[in-house]
Amino acid sequence: MKQPKEGEFITIKSYKHDGSLHRTWRDTMVLKTSDQSIIGCNDHTLVTESDGRRWVTREAALLYYHQHFWFNIVAMIRKRGVTYYCNLASPYLIDNEALKYIDYDLDIKVFPDGEKRLLDLDEYELHSKRYRYPEEIDRILKYNIQELVRWIEEKKGPFAPEFVDIWYERYCQLTHRRKSKHN
Repeated sequence: MKQPKEGEFITIKSYKHDGSLHRTWRDTMVLKTSDQSIIGCNDHTLVTESDGRRWVTREAALLYYHQHFWFNIVAMIRKRGVTYYCNLASPYLIDNEALKYIDYDLDIKVFPDGEKRLLDLDEYELHSKRYRYPEEIDRILKYNIQELVRWIEEKKGPFAPEFVDIWYERYCQLTHRRKSKHN
């Protein structure tokens, strides 16, 4: 699969450890691709849950996926500041259908004031038994939680203050350019 180009739209699909579909996001605009990562943005995007329920995101969000780390990062741009939602998940792969990864339940939420919260430990315990997560997965995820916390504390990557400004501005430029072409 060739990398999507800047300004193209992709679908994102998350799966559970057993390969079952967990959640789908439509229409994420690609802002940057490299051989290791993808940065995208979506705004009022249709989300479909595995049980068929559908809802639309409430705000613009920048998305960061990396091929070497077991997490992805969503920076939700809100009136009171940026809230980060970090999913512990397999590194992504991309094919002609979508950008795909396995969601491993654990999440870290970072509030605009810097407070960090580890979420969904109970869900992780439940799914760990149900899907029989190997010990290796547990070790990898624990290591990546530490790595993610280090990124947050060091304001690395998507947590750098300029990240949201630079990439949201790029999204606005590309969106404006698209609208100009269609008028």
